[in-house]
Amino acid sequence: MRSPSITCCHLKQPFLPHGIDGKWPRKVRLLTCVIAGSLRRRLFGERRRMNRQQRNASALPTPAQVSHLVVVEKERKSGFLHRAFPLLLLTLYAVGSVLRLALSSPFPSSFVQPSAASSFSAEPRQDVESLRTHIASETNHLQVHEENPGDPPLPCSARIDGRTEGAAAANRDEALVCCDRNHVRSDLCYARGDVRTDSRSSSILVYGAADGKSAAPATEEKIRPYTRKWDTEITRTIQEISIRPMPSAAAVNGSQSRACDVRHEGLPGLLLSNGGYTGNLYHEFSDGLIPLYVTAQRFKGEVVLVVAEHRPWWLARYGPVLQRLTNYELVDFNRDTRVHCFSEMIVGLRIHGELIIDPWLMPNGNSIQDFQALLREGYSSVVQPRTVPPETPPFLRPLLRSSRHDHSQQHGGSSNHRPRIAIFVRKGCRVLLNLREVVRASQRIGFDVQLIEPKRATPLDVIYRALAPADVMLAVHGAAMTHFLFMRPAAVLIQIVPLGLEKPAEEFYGGPARRLGLEYMAYNITPEESSLSKLYDRQSPVLLNTSVITSKGWMEMKKIYLDKQNVRVNVKRFTKLLAQAHTMSVDYRKGFRQQRVKE
Repeated sequence: MRSPSITCCHLKQPFLPHGIDGKWPRKVRLLTCVIAGSLRRRLFGERRRMNRQQRNASALPTPAQVSHLVVVEKERKSGFLHRAFPLLLLTLYAVGSVLRLALSSPFPSSFVQPSAASSFSAEPRQDVESLRTHIASETNHLQVHEENPGDPPLPCSARIDGRTEGAAAANRDEALVCCDRNHVRSDLCYARGDVRTDSRSSSILVYGAADGKSAAPATEEKIRPYTRKWDTEITRTIQEISIRPMPSAAAVNGSQSRACDVRHEGLPGLLLSNGGYTGNLYHEFSDGLIPLYVTAQRFKGEVVLVVAEHRPWWLARYGPVLQRLTNYELVDFNRDTRVHCFSEMIVGLRIHGELIIDPWLMPNGNSIQDFQALLREGYSSVVQPRTVPPETPPFLRPLLRSSRHDHSQQHGGSSNHRPRIAIFVRKGCRVLLNLREVVRASQRIGFDVQLIEPKRATPLDVIYRALAPADVMLAVHGAAMTHFLFMRPAAVLIQIVPLGLEKPAEEFYGGPARRLGLEYMAYNITPEESSLSKLYDRQSPVLLNTSVITSKGWMEMKKIYLDKQNVRVNVKRFTKLLAQAHTMSVDYRKGFRQQRVKE
């Protein structure tokens, strides 16, 4: 089959120099086309310049211009000679290159007898797909080689994400170690082959990866498997894991080889860390659970979680979620000193951002709504919607009925039809100082009020039960805002934003809440509503120009705006926001009831 003609883009039509037709080797035709096109452009350009100068000289010159034209003509001829000489050298080089290519062609007969090259044109050559030149070690001239086709090596990120469908069998089976360090937030490494844990040395041993059979020899990699790489101070506290390529286990002395104590046949391992900010609810979700879901969900439970710096309470708290990410018992990397063997292992977690999942980056298009569905599945066995637990836990205060309660009861109304607002109560810093006034304002508008004061040991399933029937969630900026992940679709999230925290409030909670499908409302306080107004002068940049402080870095911002600030909202102004939230909740309930009636 004849190869397609080469099209020179600057001529806008198929072009081959005279005598060079489609039966010539494609590489010869391509190089000839490029050289000829370059020469033609130079010649056409020179001809256009000469014609332009002749047109300019055709007008009747004045005596003063005659002498000038003579000088210009001499300069033009001199310039033409200077330009013609390089063109001549380029032409000679082009001719020599074409001859060398033709003489070194694996089909010499196609050069002298193009018509006799039918056998060449009958079979499509593999080198049509790529133009590559090689300097052969046994020859001293430029030679064109025909490539043996082969799949290019997969990038490490593709192996981590499971995008290996197009890889050759050899590519999929050879032992290797690689790392993807191209992301600001986290590093990830991948090991395949005979993978064994060695917790005593904080290492992952990959037997066979040091045999030298692969094109790119493996080297030892070190990684701190945490998703805040940019936060160097906290990353330094994370246990460092070494991934060490080793010779094949069969070729290694028994004293050097670690025998398998537990063999996970055909299962991958996923190693993560429970260090860092674990203990803070926000970071447990943003740095841990959501990245774990992003990385592990593609395995559909057929993966073993290996946890470094494991904290037993973490498993007790998030067990209902972890059980839907893995079908197997968790491995405590530091305490379980047995050698666990895997066919492959991922070290580290993939993260997309703060409390978000980007469906465009997921192999199956999953989003934060899918993660929320996982939470719902995990805690659904204990959720009782629209009811209050018979025994109210100590962190849940008794439900405060709306002041319209008696009025609705007199007219046959049901308490289940009144919107409910869940208010998270803070202690220490960023406290809502006039909480009672806010509660009374919520009741006057028509909300039933549920006050929640969570502790670190509070079971998440109980908080989930309290939030499931809520229409509105209200909290001052802080880790408790993370509970919005438990809210029903189209619920309202109100965040009271203290001074200087507008940017983190939007990035950490506002944007993620909208992506989840919630109605997000921010109440940005004024300087008069901040307790800082009693500590600083009214003209201080701490109150009037917060960017002066926040530009100094996170620690300075934390010291002033996070740790030293409480809030006393203007109830009259805040009530307007509550009224909007109440209207949205009532409209949602009406639409929901109408939909149920239609069904």
